[in-house]
Amino acid sequence: MNEVVLLLGSNLGNSKVIIEKACVKISQSIGNITVQSSLYLSEPWGFIHENYFLNKAILCQTRMNAAQILDGILNIEKELGRERLNNAKYSARTIDIDILFYNADIINLDNLQIPHPRLTERRFVLEPLNEIIPGFIHPEKKLSIQNLLNICTDKSFVKKL
Repeated sequence: MNEVVLLLGSNLGNSKVIIEKACVKISQSIGNITVQSSLYLSEPWGFIHENYFLNKAILCQTRMNAAQILDGILNIEKELGRERLNNAKYSARTIDIDILFYNADIINLDNLQIPHPRLTERRFVLEPLNEIIPGFIHPEKKLSIQNLLNICTDKSFVKKL
């Protein structure tokens, strides 16, 4: 059995309901959710938008490999109304599901990097992670989530709901 850590985010539509629906679909198609964080309210990161995000981190037990999980979450995003723009810029979205960790593996594929390459720069990622896996050691940085949060220079607004 493998452990995958996902981050869910939404700032369009009824974000709370959309995240709840995403969790149900993840349980049905990816694996059993064993731990989940509270919801966190955070300002958009990397772009300006009037709607703040809701974020949640979850830990799943799965038999799938990382590429299969990516395919599964892309399908879930599409089912929940996510429209991917062709440009690489950040934008508002109904749902975003990112793979943050897969076991303690380091994976570098054309379309997938695990651990997520920018998670240590983002308070909105580290806060919910610190709630569910504070002692987990980042396989590349060799620091715990709690330590990464303590040294994070991102001062953007993040509030546990």
